[in-house]
Amino acid sequence: MLKFKQSERQLDVVLGDRVIYTLDPYKPAPIEIGKGENSYSMSHGSFKIKEKLECRTRVKIVSVSSEDIRAEVETNYGKLIVEIEDDRRLKVTPEGFEGYNRMWITLPSSADEYVYGSGEIFSEFNLKGKRANVWVAEHINALQIGKKLIKQVFGIKNSKRSQAFSKYETYYAQPTFISSKKYFFHSLTTARAELDFTADDKTVVTTDEINAFYIGFGKNFPELMNNLTDILGRQPELPDWVYDGHILGIQGGTDIMMSKIDTALKHNIPVNGAWIQDWEGRRVTAVGKQLFWNWQWDEELYPGLDEKIKELGEKGIKVLGYINPFLAVEKPLYKEASEKGYTVKNKDGEDYYVTITTFPAAMIDLTNPDAWEWIKDIIKKNMIGLGLAGWMADFGEYLPTDCVLFSGEDPELVHNTWPARWAQVNREAVDEAGKLGDIMFFTRAGYSNTPRYSTMMWCGDNHTDFSIDFGLPSVIPAMLSLSCCGFGLSHSDVGGYTSFFNLKRSEELYMRWCEMNAFTPVLRGHEGLNPDLNAQHDASEKVLEHNAKMAQLHKSLKPYIKDAVKENAENGLAVIRPLFFHYDEKEAFTEAHEFLLGRDILVAPVIRPNALTREVYLPKDEWVHLWSGKEYKGGKHTVSSPLGEPPVFVRKNADVLNIINK
Repeated sequence: MLKFKQSERQLDVVLGDRVIYTLDPYKPAPIEIGKGENSYSMSHGSFKIKEKLECRTRVKIVSVSSEDIRAEVETNYGKLIVEIEDDRRLKVTPEGFEGYNRMWITLPSSADEYVYGSGEIFSEFNLKGKRANVWVAEHINALQIGKKLIKQVFGIKNSKRSQAFSKYETYYAQPTFISSKKYFFHSLTTARAELDFTADDKTVVTTDEINAFYIGFGKNFPELMNNLTDILGRQPELPDWVYDGHILGIQGGTDIMMSKIDTALKHNIPVNGAWIQDWEGRRVTAVGKQLFWNWQWDEELYPGLDEKIKELGEKGIKVLGYINPFLAVEKPLYKEASEKGYTVKNKDGEDYYVTITTFPAAMIDLTNPDAWEWIKDIIKKNMIGLGLAGWMADFGEYLPTDCVLFSGEDPELVHNTWPARWAQVNREAVDEAGKLGDIMFFTRAGYSNTPRYSTMMWCGDNHTDFSIDFGLPSVIPAMLSLSCCGFGLSHSDVGGYTSFFNLKRSEELYMRWCEMNAFTPVLRGHEGLNPDLNAQHDASEKVLEHNAKMAQLHKSLKPYIKDAVKENAENGLAVIRPLFFHYDEKEAFTEAHEFLLGRDILVAPVIRPNALTREVYLPKDEWVHLWSGKEYKGGKHTVSSPLGEPPVFVRKNADVLNIINK
């Protein structure tokens, strides 16, 4: 329980019976302020940011006073209002500080502290010793792809991270972190921020505007996440059909869709969905088979789709589609939006075209209320009205800082919020159609408020390989870091997405990825950027049999996963959890490539090619190996891991053992 303790000179912040911070006019204040400006250059969603700092100065505390759960800290530049919320978190709101647009917040730390968050992080999990840039961007840029091509030419394996941590960008950024000391920090800024964990004795948070922030506490991590998600919001429970097997990634037209579904069913794969990302049309570029971003059913490519959706629905198979906040400039929806003034403009008042891969596209202006209702109505009529039961709500990272918005807002302060606004549009369409609980849409990009509006995350355009920072291994810390930021429902494309030249999906990679995703909330495939290069779910009899086994297993876990999803909806405790959420052990705080599915299942995916064993760390508990039934104690163990039997352990006497063994 938090409270203030006022003395003649100082104000103590007390948690239980422990003083956690003292505000004293005779001691340095934890806040600095300054002035500065940034310059941005964007290429294909990747940003280069340069800062020109004009000044930086330490704030001096003049006086402190408190009354019940509210305290005022007078400084020489402005005032800090500190409020206790729900007995378990502090909200600090700056007032005054006119003329300043930089704030540095210093929090105490120690060398033995572990920290997690800043959004979705693929290359690391524990961020102690790192400096994280909080700015929404493409995770994979052209330079990184070029480096991978060079490595392929020279036969260099991607067993190590390919660049410094500071060079990585992320689709989902958030000014949030949690600590092994069982507290969280979350800023309400929408500007660029930086979380600096490089010093042993302090953490420094920088925000490019002066705004309020929270610091919250919990006796344990489930309680801490409940506290954090009280602020951020939580995802609703998923539709019941989501758990009933494999959502097949299919493209190419109605006949291909039906043929691939039929093949899967004949091989005893429980198919609960067909995700056809090209329902609105396909364009072939130098990069691969991409989509025509015109959010209308392409009846030439998918003749009779409306009837097939009904026919498949009677068999328990849903059809899912795709949408993003861009418009193809060659198509009629763009013409309509442009004529009505619904697109983001450049400084000359013209439509702002953004190059995505090899083609330009216009952006729907989500600050324009009429444009907001227009695209929402398109979702309701053209997608929900068609009978789609879900879709990928892609992108959200590309808003340029030099554009002009209908609202007149500063794009630099709007950029990070764009993916959350995009999620909100989709959520409102589902809610207004009365389909929440029937429809699942999944987003790639995110920021604060995304946990409140999106129904599911997926981990973006991962490479179709085993590389540690872009391939299969990278999605594990990505899901874990999302969980630490309050987004508790996530999954990835089975087999990855990005493929070119020699970067192509092998049968082994597909099967290893399928094994991992069988133990996530959603089992969904993707044919990838270049489908012809990639092994698909029907690549061979071996792959089909493996897929059937994993999809049947995923379906058998339905009651268990549903319970975990419900707990996330009610309490903010993620479905995919880091080990330390339940085990206070050093190894649990540092393990980045294992995860807990709910409380009772530990998953250690095989993350190396040609591996038939894996070393696994088990926390101090009693564990049963899923495949052999052998019992294990805590510690490190080398476990046999043939294809179809990834290292998975269940807590002894857990009810889920009975579910799986049926």
